[in-house]
Amino acid sequence: MLVVAATRAEAAHVPGGAEVLITGLGKVRSATALATRLAAAPGRYRRVVNIGTAGALHPHHGGLYVPSTVIEHDISARELSALGYPVRDTWRLPGGDGSVLATGDTFVTDDAVRTALAARADLVDMEAAALVHVCGEFGVPIRLVKVVSDYADDAAMDWPSAIDAAARLLGEWLTGTGFGALAENDFA
Repeated sequence: MLVVAATRAEAAHVPGGAEVLITGLGKVRSATALATRLAAAPGRYRRVVNIGTAGALHPHHGGLYVPSTVIEHDISARELSALGYPVRDTWRLPGGDGSVLATGDTFVTDDAVRTALAARADLVDMEAAALVHVCGEFGVPIRLVKVVSDYADDAAMDWPSAIDAAARLLGEWLTGTGFGALAENDFA
């Protein structure tokens, strides 16, 4: 299993002995780092777990989530498909908790953007859809685990102060899953 996080701070409490990949922030960096790792070791990884923080798009959301759906919110999939270039922008993930995670390269702090995203999703991050796409290309199952760090508003700029508490919850989740012995059916 490969544990993937955008930042070292988000992976600070991953249990010892885990193989961790730090990708950097955003879709391009995360996709490039994961694709490079998977291509360099074909068949080595039977699963990927992406851990990290996310902004909540609704005030009643908080804590840890295992999203069932991820959408890439900042690609014009409908328009590109109408031009004859179909682009996938939604992935369903088995074993999730029913939540929907929107991924885009914008750090959401604007009320209007948050409101528009809230009509489609529960949470927002900057890497998950890219990682899900890469895992799909390589045929490697992926699980997303996100902890709410902010509410995608002006206070989101204080994100660095919330990372350690989120990283502790992520580390506890990994430990509680029987880290290193996650059942195959956890990803089926």
